[in-house]
Amino acid sequence: MPDALLLLPDFTLIVIGWLVCRHTPLNRPVWDGVERLVYYLLFPALLFSAILRHPMQPSAAATLAACGLAVVSVGVALAYALRLWPGVDARLHASGAQVSFRFNSYVALALAERLAGTQGVAWVALLVALCVPVCNIAAVWPLARHGGHGFLRELAKNPLIVSTAAGLLCNLLGLRLPELASITLGRIGAAALPLGLMAVGAGLTFGGLKRAPVLAAALLSIRHAILPAVAVALVIALQMPPPQQSIVVAFAALPTASSAYVLAARMGGDGSFVAGLVTLSTLIGMVGLPLALLALRALA
Repeated sequence: MPDALLLLPDFTLIVIGWLVCRHTPLNRPVWDGVERLVYYLLFPALLFSAILRHPMQPSAAATLAACGLAVVSVGVALAYALRLWPGVDARLHASGAQVSFRFNSYVALALAERLAGTQGVAWVALLVALCVPVCNIAAVWPLARHGGHGFLRELAKNPLIVSTAAGLLCNLLGLRLPELASITLGRIGAAALPLGLMAVGAGLTFGGLKRAPVLAAALLSIRHAILPAVAVALVIALQMPPPQQSIVVAFAALPTASSAYVLAARMGGDGSFVAGLVTLSTLIGMVGLPLALLALRALA
């Protein structure tokens, strides 16, 4: 599949979710239950199994790991800084800030094998294990603060953070699930991506972004322009091997996490605003990701 079409299936699932919710008896009440199922069971199972499946060797990819964390940190800092802009709606910012620095780990794992084979999958698994906890903590903080929730309490009960931390710990300890348990968990997690993306579509109101178009443009510019540029500059400056360069740049240019909508909706944020951001991010990523890789090849 050409790079430009890699994200087309994800975008198609979002459209299907919107059509099913609006034009069939499977309307909004049904999708409220789907959101809870995805958030509390399916996504955690997928994150845990994905991290545990690929043994990590942090010492063998220290520079790559540092670049991934640096890219995420820049995204967090810039997203938080937008809160200081005059006239920014606090609830919309708390809901949408996560879009700037979170990433679609499922697309990352699929793309890694095409870019660098089995080794690429292991590198992306390392980035997922290190960066997902950072991203989820940074995503929960503004939502918890705005909603008046206890931050540490929200972290302790956030299923995405708990599952990622558990997967990382088990991976570092060299623990592996029995084959039957691994297969079962994998099948549970396999349902996360299609249902999660369809839930994004079901919650989509295309007018959601009209409430803060400037904020939406700024958040998506961080995700799809600034972070890929930072990644290209880092990998060239550090003279990383070409396969690792491609992995880091692709990681920085990924569309945002589809679970961003689920997190915002479950924590009292503006779900429709985030759903619009996720949809646009997926669409932009279809073009932006291959362009970022082309820019890397031209400059490296």
